[in-house]
Amino acid sequence: MSDRIYNVLFLCTGNSARSILAEAILNHSGKGRFHAFSAGSHPGGKVNPFAIELLATQGLAVADLRSKNWDEFAAPGTPHIDFVFTVCDNAAGEVCPVWPGKPMTAHWGIEDPAAVEGSDEHKRKAFSKAFVELNRRISLFTSLPLAKLDAMATKRELDQIGRLRDKGE
Repeated sequence: MSDRIYNVLFLCTGNSARSILAEAILNHSGKGRFHAFSAGSHPGGKVNPFAIELLATQGLAVADLRSKNWDEFAAPGTPHIDFVFTVCDNAAGEVCPVWPGKPMTAHWGIEDPAAVEGSDEHKRKAFSKAFVELNRRISLFTSLPLAKLDAMATKRELDQIGRLRDKGE
C-alpha cells in the first residue's frame, strides 16, 4: 500500500453545490489518502445553504468550505493536483486552465441540485440525490488500486465511474 496522498480537484461552474459536496465527501471518506479541493469557472462567491445543511447532517466538515475560482489552483505554489473531475456539464465543456503536472481528468456529470425550483423539501431531495450519486462515485474511486494501475487503466476506470447513473432514475 502506498503512503502517497493524492490531491483531487472537483470543478463546476458556480462552485456552490456539486463540487462542494464532492470536496467534503472525499475529504471525509478518503481516509487521509486523498486531499480534495473544489473550484468553479465562474464561482458564485458563496456555498449553497442546502449543501451546508446536508453535509452538516451527514457529519461532514463544513467550516473550511468556500466558493472559489479555479485559477487559484493553476497559480504557482499551489498543491500539485493529481486528478481533476468536472461534475457539471458546463464546466466539462469549458476551456480549463493548464494544470501544473498534467493531472488525470474525467467528467462525472451530476444534475445540478441548486437549479431545482419548488419547496425547500423538494430542493433537499435534489441535494440528497446528488450527494448519494457523488458518494457512490467517490467510494468507487477511493477503492481503486491507484498505485498498481497504469495511466491508461486508471483513465478507463475514472471514465467508467463517470458514466454511472443512479438506479432510481
